[in-house]
Amino acid sequence: MRRAIAVRLGESGAPLGTLRYDQQGVRESAAFEYDADWLAAANRFSIEPGLPLVAGPQFHRKTRDGSVFHNAIADTEPDGWARRVILRDHAKRRQEARRAGNESQVRPLNAMDYLLAVDDVSRVGALRLQDEEGNYQRAVEEGRRSTPPLVEIAQLLAATHAIETNTETAADLAYLRGRGTSLGGLRPKCSVVDDYGRLAIGKFPSVNDDRSVTKGEVLAMTLARKAGVDAAEARLVNSDGVPVALIRRFDRTRDGGRLMYVSAATMLGADPGDASEHSYTELVDVLRQHGSQPTIDIEELWRRIAFSILITNVDDHLHNHGFLHVDRGQWRLAPAFDINPFPERMRELKTWVSEETGPEATIDALMSVIAYFRIKKDRAKQILAQVEGAVSTWRDEGQALGMTSQELDSFADAFEHTERKDAQRVLQ
Repeated sequence: MRRAIAVRLGESGAPLGTLRYDQQGVRESAAFEYDADWLAAANRFSIEPGLPLVAGPQFHRKTRDGSVFHNAIADTEPDGWARRVILRDHAKRRQEARRAGNESQVRPLNAMDYLLAVDDVSRVGALRLQDEEGNYQRAVEEGRRSTPPLVEIAQLLAATHAIETNTETAADLAYLRGRGTSLGGLRPKCSVVDDYGRLAIGKFPSVNDDRSVTKGEVLAMTLARKAGVDAAEARLVNSDGVPVALIRRFDRTRDGGRLMYVSAATMLGADPGDASEHSYTELVDVLRQHGSQPTIDIEELWRRIAFSILITNVDDHLHNHGFLHVDRGQWRLAPAFDINPFPERMRELKTWVSEETGPEATIDALMSVIAYFRIKKDRAKQILAQVEGAVSTWRDEGQALGMTSQELDSFADAFEHTERKDAQRVLQ
């Protein structure tokens, strides 16, 4: 199989380049080539540091667990949950083909199939993929909305539960197909249009949850904004008594325009197959090199680390941080997202504070890097005081969200621990 997919940018669909894909048996390879007009444009920029603005095809070396595509393109691939939906749908189609005696007509899925399975309307960032016939992928099926409105949340919830319990129908799969996201993980979710006409991610409870994870995420996001963190807008919506977390997409403007987004992993040139550990100090280096407002964003990053430590947000891997393009190769930190309290987990960060501190999620580690972040000690204490003060209200904020005492108690270990006391000690 060989494909030549046009890569376009934003709502205008400005030509950016061509993605070439080749599959020979189980071997897959891909190359990206910038369009000549893009290379000559006054507003040109490289879509990631690993794809410089040069003519000719640029190949990507696939690591064992990484993507066959360059990282900026791989950032738009479906996340773990969306891949699960795609795989189930494919299995259902193979079963139907087998019954009809046409199994050979349904080939195994490849990397390009997954990449093109994300709907054009909800694909993360500003990159858009156009097939050889000029159709944006994935095209809207006749008689269907591309992205469901919020009023269909109950139907979406029922379909995701059917997937989790292996009771899904072809109709459930058709309803969810193409509506997955790239921002997230294995938990059930779906792209939706909120009641203000804005693109959002609906995150649903899992049948395997032993606590109210959706309420916990909205509580964390609420506290983050109270702590001065630039976080994505989040709220709870009720679907027949089931709490759904609604997270507004920050890669879209008020009028529906698309903003170029890449993950922190992409800015560092790391991918899932990268065995090395990475640190927040590396992101400081990225901001100094590529940031449009590095001083502001470096301080913001330190504030986010403080918040993660105090609420035990220990799933802070590089794909849970991102950057938005501002102008001509300059980037800003994207709003914080996927912030969750994890009361049952070890207090170790996925992204280390620094190489010296290792994974420990401690206030001592946080304070040890203020010089590297170029934050004066008095200013660091100001930030830490605001963060700790916000986190200290977690029960009150939880009650305001409608959380019961039992639900709040299930999160207590994430908020009440020795690092909170250490923060208070530093502030004395």
